[in-house]
Amino acid sequence: MTSTQLARKPLSARIKQRVMRAMGPWGVFLQGFIEHPVMVGSIIPSSRFTIARMLGPVKWDECKLFVEYGPGVGTFCRPVLERLPRDGRLIVIDTNPLYIDYLKATITDSRFIPVLGSAADVEDIVHAHGFDHADYVLSGLPFSTLPDGVGPAIAAATHRVLRPGGAFLVYQFSAKARDYMARHFSRIDGDFEWLNVLPCKLFWGWKD
Repeated sequence: MTSTQLARKPLSARIKQRVMRAMGPWGVFLQGFIEHPVMVGSIIPSSRFTIARMLGPVKWDECKLFVEYGPGVGTFCRPVLERLPRDGRLIVIDTNPLYIDYLKATITDSRFIPVLGSAADVEDIVHAHGFDHADYVLSGLPFSTLPDGVGPAIAAATHRVLRPGGAFLVYQFSAKARDYMARHFSRIDGDFEWLNVLPCKLFWGWKD
């Protein structure tokens, strides 16, 4: 790499960061939905009511590693970080580089680890960051529109990576995710949140 290239790299990174900030979360979220509609669950981020209800059962004082699939523009990331202990970590996994770049540019918390990759590889990702297991895994991925075989693979990998007593937290517009979860989680609590666009189903799969 030449000295000119080295000089340009920090500048291009700064410009990219400014562009991401200028677009704002709604602009980035909409762009991601337009580019990859099958991989984004909704055109509108989850409501604060959905966030509060979804995270309600989490025992934060026992949480050292929280994992999120499909973080988008960080709708859940910030509330999770607000609740997470100082020595905890939040790993978010997304296949869309647009979202990962946006999160890197806008969340500077040292406990936050954004990863470009597939949720099906959660075990390798968790281990690569020095953890044996996750305490909780959150997902807003649209299981009903994922490519064949991906949904079941994610559900199986999630069950394996969770510690006993941990939980797989899922919010969806359909019950497809619950079908995949039921193959691995003997206890699944369910609820429904009306104050969301669109109203969504909530599931908590607990690992024995």
